[in-house]
Amino acid sequence: MTPTHLPGRVAIPHQKRATTLERFNATPTEDLRRTLLTCLHSLRWAHRVAAHRPYPTPDALLAASDEAAYDLTPADLGEALAAESLPPLPEDAYSVAHLALGAAHAAYEAKFGHAFVVCLDDLPPNEAVDHVLAAIRSRLANDPEEERVVAWEELRRLAQGRLLDLLTE
Repeated sequence: MTPTHLPGRVAIPHQKRATTLERFNATPTEDLRRTLLTCLHSLRWAHRVAAHRPYPTPDALLAASDEAAYDLTPADLGEALAAESLPPLPEDAYSVAHLALGAAHAAYEAKFGHAFVVCLDDLPPNEAVDHVLAAIRSRLANDPEEERVVAWEELRRLAQGRLLDLLTE
């Protein structure tokens, strides 16, 4: 199954890239590992990304993130999925949307045993609820192995977006 949408990239001005990447590369290893766990809650992934510093460019960091994510075991994936939760709904979402999303998520968790994850990068907030509901409904048709692959891909994309967010802070 193909992921629900393509990952987005955040444009970071050239000067800001250098400073934030330099700070990322210079952060003490243990501090960086703790920070990386906010991007993807996998100890193996955080250790690998931190260990391969320094990164010459943001793209090199994203490539290393992907490589580390590709090496996650099923146990690592379970660890990362256990720390995830549904993406927040927009403030103005109707209560019926909250109810529908809660029911769909409960069905997903009952079938697959973990939180539903989906990357919403570059998606307008007013489309988030519809996108999440459609993705859950679509992915409920997956068998567990197929869904594990899709969930892993969504986690990988979430990690990339969160890493880019770190570089823009």
